[in-house]
Amino acid sequence: MRIRFVTSNRNKFQEAEKIGGAYGIELEWIEREYLEPQGSDLEKVARMSAEMLAEKINPPFFIEDSGLFIDALNGFPGVYSSYVFKTIGNMGILKLMEGVERREASFVCVVAYHDGEQVKTFRGVVKGSISSEIRGDYGFGYDPIFEVNGRTFAEMGEEKNMHSHRRIALERFFSWLAKSF
Repeated sequence: MRIRFVTSNRNKFQEAEKIGGAYGIELEWIEREYLEPQGSDLEKVARMSAEMLAEKINPPFFIEDSGLFIDALNGFPGVYSSYVFKTIGNMGILKLMEGVERREASFVCVVAYHDGEQVKTFRGVVKGSISSEIRGDYGFGYDPIFEVNGRTFAEMGEEKNMHSHRRIALERFFSWLAKSF
């Protein structure tokens, strides 16, 4: 089975491609940036993005949206994670967290699949914390500051892909897709 993944992020595509292969699903990369609607709920944003893209790209396809939700910052950056990363990056987040003792955070991923008639979503969550410094040479985005069991995602290398929020959401999606077709 072959399915199209719309993303401008090569890292996300490569991660998804490996996971899909385990389900016998081959991915076609549609490299495209798209305008994400704003909202307070990641699932709604992903759903609306897929619906808007369906006006330009013939379904079926899927997209993925992720966010870092920091408890001490009332869920910030959350749905604005991509913009915040481009604007202040990991150093900006660490600056916001200076002096904060409770550093719990969650990485959330939502996969939105548009079949031509409706959008179905799949969610993945990993709980962790924000490190006090940038650590690790692997991964991308917030990986160098998101810590699980004492190590950042960027310190885990390929191991991160075995436990990530994206893997959880993609496995739920690919499992459903494999059973549905």
